[in-house]
Parts: sequence; structure tokens; C-alpha cells
Amino acid sequence: MTSLHPDADPRLPAETDTFVGRDRDVADLRRLLESLRAVTLCGAGGIGKTRLAVRVARSLLDARPGRVWFADLSDVAVDGPPSPVARRVAAVLGVAGAPAGGARPPAEVLADAIGARPALLVLDNCEHLVPDCAALVEALLRDCPGLAVLATSREPLRVTGETVWRVPPLEPADAVRLFVDRARAVRPDFTATGAVSEVSRALDGVPLALELAAARVRVLSVEQIAQRLGDRFRLLSAADRNAPPRQRTLRAAIDWSHELLGPAERVLLRRLSVFSGWTLAQAELVCVDEDPGGDLPPEALLDLLTALVDKSLVTVGDEVAGATRFRLLDSIRQYAAERLDAAGETETTRTRHRDAILEAAERHAEAALAEIPATWAERAALFRLYDAELGNVRAALGWSLERGDLEEGLRICTALRSHWIVRGRSAEWAAWTDRFLDRLAEDGAALPAFVRGPALAARAQLAAGSRDFPRAAAHAAAALEPCRESGDDFMTAAALITLAEAATAGGRFDEADARLDEAEALSAGPGQEWNRGYGRSVRGHLRLREGRLRDAGELLESALRVMRDIDHRWGAAHALIGLGRLAALRGDLAAARDRFDAALPALAEVGARPELARALAGIGRIALDRGDAAAARESFTESLELSRATGIRLDAARTLAAFAELLAGEGDLRGAVLLAGAAEQARAGTGGARAGRSPGTGARLERVLEPIRRKLGEPLVAQLWGQGRVTPLDDAIAYALSGSAPAEPEPPRTAEPSAPSGPSGPSEPSMPLAAPVPAPAPPGPAAQPAEPVTPPSTLTAREREIVALVARGLSNRGIAEELVISPATVARHVTNILTKLGFTSRAQVAAWAVDHANGDREGRRQDQ
Repeated sequence: MTSLHPDADPRLPAETDTFVGRDRDVADLRRLLESLRAVTLCGAGGIGKTRLAVRVARSLLDARPGRVWFADLSDVAVDGPPSPVARRVAAVLGVAGAPAGGARPPAEVLADAIGARPALLVLDNCEHLVPDCAALVEALLRDCPGLAVLATSREPLRVTGETVWRVPPLEPADAVRLFVDRARAVRPDFTATGAVSEVSRALDGVPLALELAAARVRVLSVEQIAQRLGDRFRLLSAADRNAPPRQRTLRAAIDWSHELLGPAERVLLRRLSVFSGWTLAQAELVCVDEDPGGDLPPEALLDLLTALVDKSLVTVGDEVAGATRFRLLDSIRQYAAERLDAAGETETTRTRHRDAILEAAERHAEAALAEIPATWAERAALFRLYDAELGNVRAALGWSLERGDLEEGLRICTALRSHWIVRGRSAEWAAWTDRFLDRLAEDGAALPAFVRGPALAARAQLAAGSRDFPRAAAHAAAALEPCRESGDDFMTAAALITLAEAATAGGRFDEADARLDEAEALSAGPGQEWNRGYGRSVRGHLRLREGRLRDAGELLESALRVMRDIDHRWGAAHALIGLGRLAALRGDLAAARDRFDAALPALAEVGARPELARALAGIGRIALDRGDAAAARESFTESLELSRATGIRLDAARTLAAFAELLAGEGDLRGAVLLAGAAEQARAGTGGARAGRSPGTGARLERVLEPIRRKLGEPLVAQLWGQGRVTPLDDAIAYALSGSAPAEPEPPRTAEPSAPSGPSGPSEPSMPLAAPVPAPAPPGPAAQPAEPVTPPSTLTAREREIVALVARGLSNRGIAEELVISPATVARHVTNILTKLGFTSRAQVAAWAVDHANGDREGRRQDQ
């Protein structure tokens, strides 16, 4: 019987530095090895397979004393003597009399030595010896019932009963910990900064890459390391001289894997480098050779892709829109891209990639806007798809810009506009579109009308999606001529509807109606259902602004029916939000809440952040009107966080104004004025004083501010309002969300204050220091108008007199006789009153005056 050599050294490799992370992996693998007999740790080079295997083996030493062995196969030659793996294992076990060509097979000798008692054999770095490793493991597991084998390899061994454990990159927090630990080993005074997270993300949490990068802190800051990762193979080349050669540089680690690939596998790997992530269908479009004699025939792709997955060079991701996605770790992708360039295939492959993205985008755009039939489930899947495709789209646009392929780039921007608008990413994609349009202007190039017109219309829609209505109007107007020239009725109608949205926001209601009439005439045919429904929704919102509530309701209900007929739930949600606002204006809070609630599921399904923010703001206002401050704060908070994320200033302004009303009700009077001022300034920056004003906006603001003036006095309110006007939007949002601010305001310095200017209560949070009211500018040609320091909705004394007379039912002539002024002067005052209060009729002013008078009396009674 063969026996173990008494001097055998079963110790595991020493761990010379801290083991970071993977505690759960160690525990899970230990449990697996209690019941399973063959486990292979697979992963890319440098992912930490060996270190994890050693840690697991060490945790089992007590359970299998003296019977845990580690065999490093990295330096075992493939073309050496027969049975190289068995020979190395025999040497590790110290098998006395191990055969060097004897009659008994080496595996049988080893099995005889190991016996039946519990034992663990670790086979490290099996990838270049897979057939020999598999044969030995099969034999030992068959003949040694107590033996378990833990292997590390860049591809599975494919033995009976094998469990493959894919070793993932480190979790982000563990990746940062590893970098910091290794950095302090070479520079004890190292202090982590935010750039460490940036480096960790860029290196995909791969331990070897992180350790190589950390070694550079001897001479570089982390920020410098982050900046140099574009040339990571040169940067990450310093390592422990005692490490195996393949682990001394990042390039060597990937070289080791690359050299084990077959010729066709190498071709596929380098061509896949053009993707940020892909599906099998995309790889078939971009990577295979169309010529029968090419390096990569179509029928071979699936097997080759599977082989790259098995060899841990390609990572299998999640399933998106019904298809499994794949990706390369960034370091492998850069390595493969270098190989692609060296093969002279970069231009061809990247152009094929761009063309595939363009073809899919234009096909999906037709489904997204109902130009071709599609179910909501299919449309929702497209939104999820383009979240995953974001990197590919950016790469395709970048390549088009680099090559000067302006037509292709603009077609991609145009096709995908609805995805970016719905998701609240209008700003980035507007910037991409502008880069192509600017380049077009610089080059003096002429594009076909069928490209230029839709591109301008799409740019207008992106601006409208960001509530930048002046820019939306400019682009939409420029789009009309080329859209009409090319006979593109769909995009002509889209441009007209955008012009109507901009006109409505600017209070030009007749102009908006005329544009919508033109769009409706173009949208009567098949394939135009989206424009037909959306146009009616826009007209419904126009009627809301005009105060024509019955007409608004009919139009919004009609829009809702059209959107439901084509199964477009985002479009239906847009109409439902309008119906919710309508119900709220009518005072039917229960119906309003039902409408807003009905909009939420579809919006949440596709992550439609702008519309979600608007629906939640509406729900918050309902809660506020019902006196439920806690529910109002919850909805306003979620809405404001969404608006901050999308960067849509008008939406943020509206919710800040709602927060001001909430704070006033909670007793934070100063905070209420400051947020109201900040909201007004943010609103003014989106297209003028009337931009985005809903009916009664000014009246509602006046209802909030009037009692505060009585408590704090006009001077302090004016001071706080001025401070709000100069408070950065982000600071105002932060205050609304947290209720904290840096300093307490001081009362204005006046000789005889008209009202107390101190805190209104002991629980009031502190507010930013209010700037003193500026002195009037000196007269003269250089004088500039002073920044207004009073709320623009505040009525003058004369205007208040006129409001009271309007409430009594007097005509302009009757008011003129009462006040001894001209009817023309009265008409100007009435127009100002309507603008300030956000109303469109004298009846609304009269009703507000009655409510306001009642509120004043109640407020004074409470003050007493």
C-alpha cells in the first residue's frame, strides 16, 4: 500500500496581507464542501480565485486535520512528462514511491495514498491543464469517498457532479477597503478621498487591478491614478516581485487568458470590445463575417460566445427585455480593443456597431410612439432595454461625431428622444443633439430635409421635456419648413404641438390654439394616434390655463381614450395628471386623488421621473388641502427629489412653492417666504413670469404670504423674499428636504418697525441670513433696475381697491366712476391683477376676493 511521506508539508500558502471582503463567499463555500465533492472557482484573471480558495481551505483545517492539501499548477508545463497534474499532486502529498512510469496509473497510486477518510485537495490554476485535471479529479472522486476537490480555473473542468462557483468582483465597499489597505501598506499616512471610489468602479472591483493601482500611491495621488486609467496597462505594471509572472502586471494577467484561446475565440473577443454590453442577436449583427470564408462564420458564434463565458472572459448579466445580456470587464474590454486596433478592424467593427444601434433605435421609435402597433408590455420593455443600452448608444454617438457622420448621429438622437424625455434625461440628450447641430453649422454641411427637420423637432421636444419653452419654441419653429418639405406629417405635427406647449406656457393662448388646429388637421390619418391623443391632452391643459374647466375635462377625457385605445399608458398617465389637476381646481379632492393614483403604476413601471414628480406633487397638494401635513411632506419630498434628479427647474419650482405653503402651516414663516422667493426665481428662469403658472398660482401665494406679513411685518417679508430670490436652487431644495439652514436672519434695521420681526415661535428652524434690502440705485444713465424684493403677486393698494370693487360686480366704467380714474386705467389694473393672481376671468378674481376677505378676518381673530 502506498503511504504519505512522513515529511509531507500540507500547509497552505501563507497569507501575507489582510483578507478583505468575501466573508459570505467563504461561509457559503464551506457549507457547499460539506455536502458536495467537486467545486470549481471560476473567474477572470486577477479576480481573487486563489486567495478565496486558500481562505476556504484554511477554514476547513480543523475539520480535516492534516488532510488539506494545496497543489499550485501554474508552472506545470503542458508539454512535459505524462500525467503532469498527478505528478504535482503526488509531490505535494509526498507520496513515497510515486511512479515515474511504473505499471500502476498515477491516479490509482494517489487514490491509494489518500484513502477513504475526509480530505480536501485544492487544485489551483487548472485552466491550461483542464483535460488532465478533469481526468485526475474524476478518478480520485471515484476511488476516495471522503475526498472533496476545490479547484480554481478560468473555465470549468466539466467533471461529473462539478459545481461551478463564479467568483464575482468585490462589492464596492470592499473594493474601497482593499485599495485603502494596500495603499497604507506602501504609504502608511495614506488618507482615502472620494477618488478611491472612482478608481474602484473603473477597475470593476477586480482585486489584482486594485492592488496594482494602490501600489502607485507611492508616487501618485489617487486623483492622478484615476486620470491615468485610460492607459491602465502601463499604469498597472508594478507588483510584488515574488508574485507569479502572470500576476505582476494587469496586462500579463489578461495575456495568460488570451494565450489559451483558439484563433476564432480571439477574433470574437476583440470584436466584442465595441460593446458596453450586448445580446446574442447584437453580437450576430456586429461580429460575424458575412463572407463564407471569414474568420467568424455566423453558425459558430453561439459556441464561441459560450466558450468565452466558460473561460471567464465574458460575464453573463441579467435578462433584459427577454434576452440575456453579456459584458466584458472594463480592463478586458480595453485589452480586447487594443487587439481589435492591432488587427485593423476598429473602423469596420465600430461602424457596424453604430449601424446596428441606429437600425434598432429607429425600429423601436415607431413602436414607442404608436406609428406601428405595440402593446404596453412591449413598450415598457423598450424603456428597460435602453437603460441597459445607454453605453452602446453613447458609444455610437461618439463614433458618429468622431467620423463626422452627422446624419447617422442625428437620426439616433431623433429616434430615441421619447425614451430620454420619459426617463427625465432630456438634458444629456439635448446636449448630444446640440453637438451634432453645432458641428453641422460649423462645417456648413447640408443634410437632407428628412433628417434635419425631425432632428430639430426632436430637439424642441427635448427642450419642452426640460420645460425650457423658449428654446423649445425656437427649435420647433425651425423644424417646420424641412419637415413639411420632406412630407413628414408626423414630425410636422409634433413640432406644431411643441409650439403650442410653449405658447401655452407663455400665456399666448390664441397662438397655442392655432398651432393645435394645424396639428390636428395633420394627425387625422392612421399611425398618427399618438399625436392626436397628445395634442388633445395639450389642448386640455391649455383650457385649464384659460379657466375653461368643462372644455378641459372633455379634451383630457378624449385624450385618455385615445391613449388607452393604443395601449400607451404613459400617454394615458399624462392625461390622468391633467384630469387630477382639473378635479383639484373644482374642489373635488377625492376625484383628484383617484386620478393621480391611477397614473402612478405605469409611470413607476417605466421610471418616468418627471411625470412621477408631477403626480406626487398633486397628491401632496391634496393632502395639504385636507390638513394632512405629514402626508403632504412625504409626497412633496419624493416629488422634489425626483425633480432634483432630472434637473427640471420648473417642476422643482412648483414643488418648492408647495413646500412654502406647507412650512407656513407648520409655523416656519421665514422658511415659507424664503422658499416662495426661491420658487419664483426658479420659475422666472424657465421662460418668463407666466411660465408654467397654473390657474390661481399667484392667488395661492398671496393667501400664504398675507398672514405672514401681519406676523413678521412687510420689511422682514420683503427681506426674506429677496434672500430667496438669490438663494441657489440646490440650497433651497436642500432646505425644503431637511429643514436646516446655516444661520438665523436678522430683522431689518428700521426706525419704527410696523410689526414684530423676531421668531414666531420657539420651534422654528433657523434660516439663511437675509440680505439687507438694497438701497435704490442712483439716478442717471448707468443706473440699473433694482432686483424686486417684494413678491410679484402682491397687489398694490390701488389694485386691492379694484379687486374689492370687482367683487361687488362693478364694470370697468363703474370702477372708474367710483375711483375717479379713466376706464383705460382700470383696464390696465385689471390685467395686472389677473396676471399677478394667475386668473383669466373677473369671476375668479371676485371669488378669490371673498375667500381672501374671510381668511383675513379669521387670521386677525386668531392673532388677537
